[in-house]
Amino acid sequence: MLAPLPPNDHQTDSSAAEAEGCIQMDGLQFAIRRSSRRRTMQITVERTGELILSAPPEVGIDRLREFVSEKRFWIYTKLAEKDRLQRKVPRKEFVAGEGFLYLGRTHRLKLVDGQDSPLKLVNGRFALCRDAQAGAREHFIRWYSDRARVWLSGRVADYQSRMEVAPAGVKVQDLGYRWGSCGKGDWLYFHWKTILLPARIAEYVVVHEIAHLHEPHHTPAFWLRVERAMPDYAQRRAWLAEHGIDVEGI
Repeated sequence: MLAPLPPNDHQTDSSAAEAEGCIQMDGLQFAIRRSSRRRTMQITVERTGELILSAPPEVGIDRLREFVSEKRFWIYTKLAEKDRLQRKVPRKEFVAGEGFLYLGRTHRLKLVDGQDSPLKLVNGRFALCRDAQAGAREHFIRWYSDRARVWLSGRVADYQSRMEVAPAGVKVQDLGYRWGSCGKGDWLYFHWKTILLPARIAEYVVVHEIAHLHEPHHTPAFWLRVERAMPDYAQRRAWLAEHGIDVEGI
């Protein structure tokens, strides 16, 4: 699923485009709407995907560009969310040869006549008992959840000392559109689909939630904690926002 990340450097806006009331940055175009009644800047992602940048009349182009840069991750996240909601994700049919992700790698499914458990990962392939095919989705969710609990607990153990936290433990469940959550009593919750992501991306989800044990909100102090533990977090975060929807459809 790796694809080029949104560039960090600003693309040069054409003076003609700015004169027409829009700016272009990072491959995105923003229509500028100014109002004397407005006191702050705001970015809106329309249903059509159009990006609107609202601002007071006195705010210059350089400040607008700076504001867009500050909101870059939020913009890509919102665009990804809209894509997810509008896109019909095909559901798995659980037939021989179908591919299933595990820590970022695709493993083909084969149907077998008998084994000691309904679903196993053997020699790089998922093996599903034929007589368990009707309940295949539940077997996969159970398998993923069990592996996620062990793997994510290991990553939490790796980071909790350096991030100076002592979580109560790890729980794996269906969190809807959230990858993780920091709950009451310092419990860390993760979506079972996290184990489908590449390891380095799932690891970012872990660090993100651990940081919430210190900072409940996405403040500059929160992101500083994340960066200290994972200096390249911004790349992983951008990748997750852009490609995370690819693990849907189980």
